[in-house]
Amino acid sequence: MSVIISLIALGGLTLLLAVMIIWANKKLYVYEDPRIDTVEEMLPHANCGACGFPGCRPFAEALVTGKALPGKCTVSTDEGRSRIANFLGVALGAEEKRVARLACAGGTNVALNRARYNGIKTCQAASLVSGGGKGCFWGCLGHGDCEAVCDFDAITMNAFSLPVVDLNKCTACGDCVEVCPKDLFSIQPISHRLWVNCKNLEHGEAVLDECQVGCTACGKCAMDAPGNLITMINNLPVINYSERHNTQVPIQRCPTGAIVWLDDKLGVVKGTESKKIVRKGERHEGFS
Repeated sequence: MSVIISLIALGGLTLLLAVMIIWANKKLYVYEDPRIDTVEEMLPHANCGACGFPGCRPFAEALVTGKALPGKCTVSTDEGRSRIANFLGVALGAEEKRVARLACAGGTNVALNRARYNGIKTCQAASLVSGGGKGCFWGCLGHGDCEAVCDFDAITMNAFSLPVVDLNKCTACGDCVEVCPKDLFSIQPISHRLWVNCKNLEHGEAVLDECQVGCTACGKCAMDAPGNLITMINNLPVINYSERHNTQVPIQRCPTGAIVWLDDKLGVVKGTESKKIVRKGERHEGFS
């Protein structure tokens, strides 16, 4: 008899739990638009965050709910963005491509190394040992942390141990910004072509003893720039990109080429008065 009572009690409890689960499922159910899955499949699955969302799934949700437009994905192709716009029946929208920019040109051929670092070959580790051994405290240490952390193969180290960003592959994910111990990377709209290629805060000709392409704070770029485009702050020119900055005038009289123009085809363009760099080997203590 006790066995039967136990079975009935167990069956009743099971039935009660089932009813509660069904009720909770209906009560707590959140509808998800099936178009989200379709749109997510159309996205590049980079999960880079360049669109301003933490991944492709949240961006797909924003697209379906009308909180964003397909053009905000700068990683996808024109065809891919158009497919999403046509599928959702929305405007394409536009978003300027953003890329990682490096504020240093002090490769091993122009920047002096005061000491050789023999520890773990990462910039973060080297920076903990007297700043890494480079004469310019603010300069790139050249161990390639940025190259290692980039999941999109958009950064390679050149022959002078300087990072080079492939603009076609760069997704503006910001990983290089976070990993660089010298804060040399920043994410910029691709239209920011007038660029200060240095972060040195020292002043005067003594800067050149450490780096031949360092900014000496001469201020010629600020004097020549139209309006309030460039202001000297802490011995370094700061570009106000809210002003009209589509001009190469400020780079022309820079004696070291610390301020440059970034051209898609020509690469880094220096001014007419910038000293030409011919050294191919490394600079070390004892010779320049």
